[in-house]
Amino acid sequence: MQKTASQAEPDSETEIQVFIAASLQKVMAKLAEDYHMQHPQVKITLYAESSGTLLTQIEEGYTCDLFFSAAEEQMDQLEQDGLVVEGTRADVVRNEVVVIARKDSGTKVTGLSDLENAQSIALAGGSVPVGRYTRQALVSMGKLEAARGAVITAAELSKALGGVPISEQGNVSKVLLAVLEGSCEVGTVYLSDLYGYKDELKILETICSELSGDVVYPAAQVVNPEADETQRKAAADFLTYLLSEKAKTVFEAFDYKPAT
Repeated sequence: MQKTASQAEPDSETEIQVFIAASLQKVMAKLAEDYHMQHPQVKITLYAESSGTLLTQIEEGYTCDLFFSAAEEQMDQLEQDGLVVEGTRADVVRNEVVVIARKDSGTKVTGLSDLENAQSIALAGGSVPVGRYTRQALVSMGKLEAARGAVITAAELSKALGGVPISEQGNVSKVLLAVLEGSCEVGTVYLSDLYGYKDELKILETICSELSGDVVYPAAQVVNPEADETQRKAAADFLTYLLSEKAKTVFEAFDYKPAT
């Protein structure tokens, strides 16, 4: 991905770069399309990856106008870096972490409590929010020791679960794909990730927030020194749209929960 900023066209058309957590791909594609229909002069380019990867790229200088994270941790860091436009941060939606398997898998796993019965597990890395939420839940249950400084590795997880093979993935979409294709027996994703896959996949357990922590998705306008006034206004307006009642209806259709 190039680190070049989009430039507003003379006829006031503009483009904004929106960095989104991988779990937001489907709903944000719909919202960006709806917004563009109302504002055809604004092109919205979505870039989806794990929130940790997106944070690093913004810190490295990649062009970004809006950041929509799957966890508060990454947004907290961006604020500490001075890269969030003051007063623009807002919690947009909530989600839930679920343990999943294929419906035809015949798995003996019922959830986190007997995860060691799996033949193989797909799990996002510790810098990926869903991977961190899963690790936190296992720590809360006493099945895993908390890490001292660094994230809990896949090898440490495997050892704690009796040696079950763990396939560590770079984002939640890759976890979903590993389970969907059958290369891993079970995995942990967000409830919203099952949108469109409920005929093939089943939920073994919905992990309560008391174990994982609250799964909150904040969004904010990012400081982009190369953006012109047209781009900045477009980014601010799109963020306002994401917080609107109309957008809320779309989020709920994709199985996200209201932020409050």
